Amino acid sequence: MNVNSTTLLIILGCAIVTIIPRVLPFIIVRNVALPQPVLKWLSYVPICILTALVVENFIIHTEQGLKIDWTVISVIVPTALIAIWAKSLSLTVIVGVLLMAVIRYFIF
Repeated sequence: MNVNSTTLLIILGCAIVTIIPRVLPFIIVRNVALPQPVLKWLSYVPICILTALVVENFIIHTEQGLKIDWTVISVIVPTALIAIWAKSLSLTVIVGVLLMAVIRYFIF
């Protein structure tokens, strides 16, 4: 593969633009004691991101409006129950992936 200097500079620029907003906050905040309300607010960020990712998968935008993908819902419910029961991220991910694979194999 032949990479010219323009392509290499674009790739490096994209890498820098991606790394700066992800790494810079950690560098700035690492030696600062954040107030308790800020820490509490930050504790909600992971669940908000996870919720956005999950909801995006089971709501389908069509010409008639929004539709729910029931195959995804049928995987989310038992996976959530396993997550609550086991409190294990690994087991939850494995169960969710296996359930989705089984449903897609038999339905599609």
